[in-house]
Amino acid sequence: SKLHVASHFDAFLGEILRRIPAKDRKTWKVAVEDSYETGGQNWTDGMLDKFKLNYGYDPLPYLPVLNGNVVGSQDMSDRFLWDLRRFIADRVAYDYVGGLREVSNKNGLTTWLENYGHWGFPGEFLQYGGQSDEIAGEFWSEGELGNIENKAASSAAHIYGKAKVSAESFTAAGKPFARYPEVMKQRGDRFFTEGINNSLLHVFIQQPDERLPGVNAWFGNEFNRHNTWFNYMDLFTSYLKRCNFMLQQGKYVADVAYFIGEDAPKMTGVTDPALPAGYSFDYINAEVLMNRVKVKNNKLVLSDGMTYSMLVLPKLETMRPELLEKIRDLVKEGATILGPSPLRSPSLKGYPSADAKVKQIALDLWGDIDGKTDKKRALGKGLVFLGMDMQTALNSLNIGQAKIMSATNLRSSLTQNTDISRIHHQPPHTALEHHQYSPSSSPNSRATVQRTHSSSGLTPIKEYGLEQSSIKKSTPTRGSLHIF
Repeated sequence: SKLHVASHFDAFLGEILRRIPAKDRKTWKVAVEDSYETGGQNWTDGMLDKFKLNYGYDPLPYLPVLNGNVVGSQDMSDRFLWDLRRFIADRVAYDYVGGLREVSNKNGLTTWLENYGHWGFPGEFLQYGGQSDEIAGEFWSEGELGNIENKAASSAAHIYGKAKVSAESFTAAGKPFARYPEVMKQRGDRFFTEGINNSLLHVFIQQPDERLPGVNAWFGNEFNRHNTWFNYMDLFTSYLKRCNFMLQQGKYVADVAYFIGEDAPKMTGVTDPALPAGYSFDYINAEVLMNRVKVKNNKLVLSDGMTYSMLVLPKLETMRPELLEKIRDLVKEGATILGPSPLRSPSLKGYPSADAKVKQIALDLWGDIDGKTDKKRALGKGLVFLGMDMQTALNSLNIGQAKIMSATNLRSSLTQNTDISRIHHQPPHTALEHHQYSPSSSPNSRATVQRTHSSSGLTPIKEYGLEQSSIKKSTPTRGSLHIF
């Protein structure tokens, strides 16, 4: 409810604003929404009327379904539940996240959001993140947290046109003072390759006196003056700042967009079939496909410059007819899709005529290809693939892998009259993601290295034998770093 969000803002943040004279509000810039950890949400004021307006039918007769009863039929009850869950996800995105953004912006603040949550998250992670001014993920110094959160954040940022992708970085639980920059750097490098380009150190606690070990948090690493390596931390933080700056200069390069489906709630997508090593992807949702995607030169294109060579559909049996119709239009205009056809609409809206429309549009798109003996079909200027493995599909579109070079091969390439527009470093056990930057404009340059180790461009890489003179400098060279 935007009304309740505004009321909460006024009673909490508004009270702080009223106590700070306008001339002194120089450092408070952002209202933060951390990861969602407040349990499930399934009701709000005026919900029945809003639902009826959105879906065109009265939900009141179907409310016994919430108590486990079947109304009409099992299929109709399931469709009502689908509509309700989707409606809740939409309202959480537009009214909660969007509502806080509106009231924050009116008061001179922007919003910063982690677009996921492990305890009752009711939204759709891409749409949820897209309504905030800034989006963030997180990763811990060890363990599994970060495996899905950062790709969720970077995908949302990329498809909603947000240049900065933050991460609550290097957090931890327990074992205070047990971690150090060498260990942290490996994790940071990994998530730079997943699209993170703005590091927030977790956590800094002001130490008011000289007693040791001082005030310590249970969560986070000790980025404070009582840590033994604090006075030697500049090399690490300078590296992070340089990475942040360099990675914010270009557009992320993603070969494929994986559609996450329309079901809700949802906190991540599915990469099936998986990408081979040397390719990269973003997740994409229905809202962006409907409203922000066009086709240019046989690629899906967003207005801010992101492009995708192929749209991969998940193995789901349902899709709303208006979305499938938009996908058909994109294919006719030159897009390529890979994946199975839906069989019906998931919704009770327009039932049963919506099911018939889905079947007709699916027939227009997939025709008679079966994914076994016939796996490819042309439609308009575009292509439809079914049952094709990912590498074959990529080869069909002439999408090459990112070049992975050894130190020896790179030295050899530098002796040739070639221009190197980007160099990527793949941390262990991660898929290679890459970023796009403009190559050198000089036709006679032997080699211009514009981005180096760990996607950062911080310094020449000794093992590659690069000299300082071969690094193309850009200004300004200093990035930013933030602390929690």
